Amino acid sequence: MFNWFKTAMLMAAITALFGVVGASMGGQQGMLLALGFALVANFFAYWFSDRMVLRMYNAREVDASSAPEFYAMVRSLAARAELPMPRVYLIDEQAPNAFATGRNPAHAAVAATTGILRVLSARELRGVMAHELAHVKHRDILISTITATMAGAISALANFALFFGGRGDGRSSNPIAAILVAILAPLAGALIQMAISRAREFEADRAGAEISGDPRALAAALDKIHRYAQGIPLETAERHPETAQMMIMNPLSGGGLRGLFSTHPSTEERIRRLMAMAGASG
Repeated sequence: MFNWFKTAMLMAAITALFGVVGASMGGQQGMLLALGFALVANFFAYWFSDRMVLRMYNAREVDASSAPEFYAMVRSLAARAELPMPRVYLIDEQAPNAFATGRNPAHAAVAATTGILRVLSARELRGVMAHELAHVKHRDILISTITATMAGAISALANFALFFGGRGDGRSSNPIAAILVAILAPLAGALIQMAISRAREFEADRAGAEISGDPRALAAALDKIHRYAQGIPLETAERHPETAQMMIMNPLSGGGLRGLFSTHPSTEERIRRLMAMAGASG
């Protein structure tokens, strides 16, 4: 329920932001155009943001025929988690990573890179996919996917500002537009930081370990993904850093504005908690 509330507040805030920027750039006409754009963006973000993200990563859907072992693994874990079977996707990227998306458990999808299938053992991969299904079970996926889409829409708002900023009295630019463009990228990062709690990864680790029954395997997977991810960039995430918060591991190289989009807690602390969980369970 709280994630639904956060999603509604996020959509309302984005709509208000678009209206203010539109009014400052183009008066009443600009405000109406911006509000119209915001309403369309909200509609598409709710109903189609998962497809947009999957298309962004060139994810291809697989089934029991095209990826039998991986598909069977997800199906087994979904049954253990008492979840409907999600759609399953593979992403042709060397960087090891995975994410879940969708608007609810009945319309969910999980995606993994081909790189993660290569570098992890079956036990470790099972832990990772259990983590992603925990996000589905906790309904983190709606706010996560919509936040990524809306942060991208803020970039479109910068173009909107420039469009109106170059019109009117013959000047090539509007100082207000220049200021807005300068702050919109940090604003997109701040939006993600506010909407996405770092605690959700700890909780998904805990629940994922319970679903898989193997916290040590998930801890080993996180350690291995962390080490590989440092040397292998995930190109799509670098181009669209607003989607990085969806991944099991932060895929961004860091530095500059990319640091604003970091929402993951430290890998060391995640591993420590999982190993403590394994010790407590004997």
